[in-house]
Amino acid sequence: MTAGTAGEWRGWRAAAESALYGPDGFYRRPEGPAGHFRTSVHASPLFAAAVARLLCRVDEALGRPASLGFVDMAAGRGELVTGVLAALPADVAARARGYAVEIADRPAGLDRRIEWRAEPPQGLTGLLFANEWLDNVPVDVAEVDTAGVPRLVLVREDGTERLGAPVGGAQAQWLARWWPLPTEEGLRAEIGLPRDEAWASAVATVDRGLAVAVDYAHTAHARPPFGTLTGFREGRETTPVPDGSCDLTAHVALDACAAHAEYAPRMLPGARLLPQRDALRALGLTGARPPLALASTRPAEYVRALASAGEAAELTAAGGLGDFGWLLQPVGIPDPLDDRSA
Repeated sequence: MTAGTAGEWRGWRAAAESALYGPDGFYRRPEGPAGHFRTSVHASPLFAAAVARLLCRVDEALGRPASLGFVDMAAGRGELVTGVLAALPADVAARARGYAVEIADRPAGLDRRIEWRAEPPQGLTGLLFANEWLDNVPVDVAEVDTAGVPRLVLVREDGTERLGAPVGGAQAQWLARWWPLPTEEGLRAEIGLPRDEAWASAVATVDRGLAVAVDYAHTAHARPPFGTLTGFREGRETTPVPDGSCDLTAHVALDACAAHAEYAPRMLPGARLLPQRDALRALGLTGARPPLALASTRPAEYVRALASAGEAAELTAAGGLGDFGWLLQPVGIPDPLDDRSA
């Protein structure tokens, strides 16, 4: 059960906050996110290896500092930070320090080099990586009523909805700038201001280096007309119900996050959006099949290379994980995925 009363009407942001992060919330369960949905981290160790190569590029751009930090936001059970540290070359690994940011308790047996934290460390020199974090930052939902007015959607713990007050204040300003709703009844939007603020706060912890957010995303020219709020339970998409029984997620307006980070709390130009397939290919992950001749000369090597190519293809596939958006925000260094900065 969540902290809310079953019959209480609340906005989706408050309801999801309680359902996901309350004392008995979904993200405090022992099985962790991997028990309910499959991210790029769980799809293949190639993803962690690619992030490790990105950390190496950041290390070079920083001039190989004595201490190199890697922050894994919404770390789950530490799968990504563990894989990244394991994939680093020895000279980089000797200077690297891992931080896992997660509300759940530290898993037993986690590498002692990894510091488990509720908040990211301040003054980071290195790479902050937020893989599927922002989509779980709860947001309110707006829906257009019969008069063409956007109103907050209220929800009870059983998932029943009704319309509340008109959207106003900073939320209305955000909608007008980033997700303007036509007057057609039933159109919906997720008000992404809390995500903009969360991202700006995360970027502010980086003193020098790179912050990266990776998520299913949309931009201003292609907002979904009815929003994207949904639930996941045991690997299947399900109706979103804020009772703690399922994940609650919605795609991220990464373009709004990028713009917000430029102005608060400090001026940080240079944010860039690109699809995951382009980011991973820039990090050497192509999905190309090994030459067929290898099958007859070195069959075992061919089988391993073929399996690796299949995993890389999944990570970069159109219509799947390759459609994730990457938001890169350099802080005091050139963009390490920009060929012009090489």
